[in-house]
Amino acid sequence: MANNGLQELLDLTREEYERTQREVREMALLVEQSRGEVDKLAQRNATINSHLRQLQQNFDTVPRNDIKSTYDAALDAQQRLFTMRGQLEKLQSDQNSLDRYAKYLNTVLESLGNAAPGAAVPGAAGAAMGAAGNVGGSDLIARIIDAQEAERQRISKTMHDGPAQSLTNFVLQAEIVQRLFDSNPERARVELQNLKTTATTTFQRVREFITELRPMMLDDLGLVPTVRRYVKGFEEKSEIQTTLTITGDERRFEPHREVMAFRGIQELLSNARLHSQSSQIRVTLDVDDTRVRMTVEDNGKGFDVAAALVPGQKHIGLSTLKEKAELLGGQLQVDSTPGQGTRATLEIPVGSVNALM
Repeated sequence: MANNGLQELLDLTREEYERTQREVREMALLVEQSRGEVDKLAQRNATINSHLRQLQQNFDTVPRNDIKSTYDAALDAQQRLFTMRGQLEKLQSDQNSLDRYAKYLNTVLESLGNAAPGAAVPGAAGAAMGAAGNVGGSDLIARIIDAQEAERQRISKTMHDGPAQSLTNFVLQAEIVQRLFDSNPERARVELQNLKTTATTTFQRVREFITELRPMMLDDLGLVPTVRRYVKGFEEKSEIQTTLTITGDERRFEPHREVMAFRGIQELLSNARLHSQSSQIRVTLDVDDTRVRMTVEDNGKGFDVAAALVPGQKHIGLSTLKEKAELLGGQLQVDSTPGQGTRATLEIPVGSVNALM
């Protein structure tokens, strides 16, 4: 890649990194403000619930209007608290995504060595140049941004179709319960139980959504335990028989490389689920002193690899995954033939050994 192309890539990446850092700071303020609001609502909810328990102990002597107003206040407090907690979790999820994105951009800058025109490009920068050499730095950045926007659209649709829709139903059920308290208390109790079920289901969906975005155990325990848990959950949700084989050393390595390895398995399994029409998937994870290698094989319908790796196709995730791997000095190898399944192998070099006890 020509020096001016490399400089353009660096300039664009620096600008994107600075913009993301500003967004990270703004998001941190929003999270802090929302956390304070949740604490206030939780305290109000606890006070109302305490009052509600006192009413229940004297149910026969308390005026009906007092009972109704207290139940109305309790429902309102619970709804506000539930909604605010959902907003806080969404903000925290966005904050984690921004943090990861900022770290990724910083890694790109460090890998390229902040090289100026005419300067030598060390380490992984050579791989980055190789990955971007045929298309130019601006095309590489454009494809990465396109992939990120596609991911944000997916997240937005998932939130709209899942938790957001459930919260709408939650509000409607709360209004039904409120109207039934006077006319049909028994039906109101039934609807209140349905309301509780809806809240529990929505909370579980939000937890699953957050886990999909960023499993906390990846930071706490590392790649291998997280992959074990993820593959098990993938098999349960997809209903595709999925086996996992782990070889080599169960150890920790650089956080950004652990993230890259995990995202690679996520992307490859997602492609197999969405496109392969397979009934069996085999996942292999091998870690040694110098690299981590992940292989995902399926018995599906296969596809044209050359066409799939062209930017802008339905397998855009594969082309972006390939470029990210090459930025870290790794590689993605995909072997597939229509009608004969697919085998994808992602290999990433890793650094210092920190063996797990």
